[in-house]
Amino acid sequence: MSTYVFGHTSPDSDSIVGAISLSYLKNQLGEDCIPTRQGEISAETEFILNKFGGATPELKTSVAGENVYLIDFSDKAQAPSDIMEATILGIVDHHKLGDLTTDTPLECWIRPIGCSNTIVYEMFKANDVEIPKDLAGMMMCAILSDTVIFKSPTCTKVDTKAVKELAAIAGIQDYKALAMEMFIVKSAVDGASARNLNTRDYKAFEMNGSKVGVNQLEMVDISALDDRKEEILEDMRAMKEEEGLHTMLVLLTDIMKEGSQLLCVSDDASKIEAAFNTKLENNQVWLDGVLSRKKQVIPFVQPQFK
Repeated sequence: MSTYVFGHTSPDSDSIVGAISLSYLKNQLGEDCIPTRQGEISAETEFILNKFGGATPELKTSVAGENVYLIDFSDKAQAPSDIMEATILGIVDHHKLGDLTTDTPLECWIRPIGCSNTIVYEMFKANDVEIPKDLAGMMMCAILSDTVIFKSPTCTKVDTKAVKELAAIAGIQDYKALAMEMFIVKSAVDGASARNLNTRDYKAFEMNGSKVGVNQLEMVDISALDDRKEEILEDMRAMKEEEGLHTMLVLLTDIMKEGSQLLCVSDDASKIEAAFNTKLENNQVWLDGVLSRKKQVIPFVQPQFK
């Protein structure tokens, strides 16, 4: 019986490459694992796969009766709707511990570092398994993406060391230049609908009975969206109703200015103002230095719902 490996809904590069890298490792260790995904891949992820000859994992949104490994999440809201009918064999993640539970013991690799692929790299080393050149390149790019080229406060020395060692395996000398190419692709917004923009890196969180959706767009220059903020906010209102959200947040993260423009649609915006000790004006505010959803947003928003 095959085991399916996948990351969260609205998959980013870490969750897609993580499914590929973790599946490869497990297959080398004698398990029959298949990398899968819960949604469409992003332009950035497509760039990475094309650069290193990676295949797009198959789409799989139902896992009842299956054995699964989860990577890059442990929140039920980010899993297939029938996840509780699957057998979770393991979780590899770098976020807060979510609300998924299991009936049987499982393998867990959960660390407060910048990227799930850094953890998978450590798993390769722990099991003395060699990483192929192209897979090393994909894992390196996933780490550079998640750590915003080492600028994110989630980045650790473990991540930077992993990138340098993976770059050597992949034969990449100027990995920062490659990362900038990747972020330029990620920043492309021409022709994209507001819904596409609002779901590129969307995650839903259950916060004490309230559902909060948070999307993040990491761009080289967010001024490209200055004329589209009202359109984005209007679609956020639509998403809020469709998803049954208490609050919908969008972070427009400028990796060069090292901060984020926060857009907010909420039943009670005072909760978000209290979370960041600020005032929203026209449903938005600039958050200087905020680059990480997992470390600088969720830990401050969640306590407001207790």
